[in-house]
Amino acid sequence: MSDPPWEIIDSAPTVDGEHLILARTGERWEVHTGWRVLMTSELYESEEALAEYALPRVAHPKRVLVGGLGLGYTLRATLDLLPPDAEVVVAETSEALVRWNRTYVADLAKRPLEDPRVRVQMGSVVDRIKESDGAYDAILLDVDNGPVALVHTTNEQLYDDAGIAACVRALRAGGVLAVWSSHPND
Repeated sequence: MSDPPWEIIDSAPTVDGEHLILARTGERWEVHTGWRVLMTSELYESEEALAEYALPRVAHPKRVLVGGLGLGYTLRATLDLLPPDAEVVVAETSEALVRWNRTYVADLAKRPLEDPRVRVQMGSVVDRIKESDGAYDAILLDVDNGPVALVHTTNEQLYDDAGIAACVRALRAGGVLAVWSSHPND
């Protein structure tokens, strides 16, 4: 039996002038830009692993920056590993992704935006990092497809020497920076 046809649920412009497209077939959800699949509800284990790998390496994490909301899987895994008095700041450039995570795809990751520990800050994660000296126990970057497969070229500044130095400054002593990447990258 084949999957039902794909249905476009919504679309919205990105900060780069492209369009994000939210689509589904049956129970499968995807977000596309142009011909590229950016995220899918079928393959999200690596998004969960980002938090599961990073947070146990921090002694008593209380404040985490998540760069990129996606379908909410990294955020959900982060919340599941943090205490009730923690705070998670989500930096997101797409108002559409935030809206979709409150509506269409909210149940995929068990409605993480409804958790009172979450604060969404619209705008670039680069800006959140630059304004935050010693503010975070962990920074989880799930932006683009990692340092070598950029969807938005403006994000390359996250991964150059100055960007990594800014991440280090934004971390508290003993903090962890974790980067999701579709390919290995030194």
